[in-house]
Amino acid sequence: MTTKIIIRQYIPDDAQHLANIYYHTIHHINVKDYSEDQVNAWAPDSSLDLTGWEKKWETITPLVALMDNKIVGFAEFELNGHIDCFYVHHEYQGFGIGSSLMNEVFNKANELNLKRVFAEVSITAKPFFESKGFKVVKQQNVEIRGVKLTNFIMENIKP
Repeated sequence: MTTKIIIRQYIPDDAQHLANIYYHTIHHINVKDYSEDQVNAWAPDSSLDLTGWEKKWETITPLVALMDNKIVGFAEFELNGHIDCFYVHHEYQGFGIGSSLMNEVFNKANELNLKRVFAEVSITAKPFFESKGFKVVKQQNVEIRGVKLTNFIMENIKP
């Protein structure tokens, strides 16, 4: 029996859950493709100050994925088609949560009549985004807290 994945809009009570998913996914999953120094620069502290995140989430209103009433992923989708954050809980990868979130991103893009959805994608997430029809526009090295990381600008353009 498969458990249903529910996608809903962010509510303020979600903030700590989303911050935890962000931190733990980077430290458990992305560490396979990035060094310890890189993941520590990317997500330096599990006790993140939520103030900045909460202000951002008030304006972006992330999509939140739930399974068995547990928050298991989120996607920040901006009105211009930009996906800023896209994370699935490290213990729930491979259950279709990312696909459900991406389907909802595409639904929102269609509602907004957007032809292009784009993101800065990690080495780790690149195969997933490619499986959803995204193409690499550019590989780049970005600096976070003095440490360089490789990622990819990727886009999905609807005909």
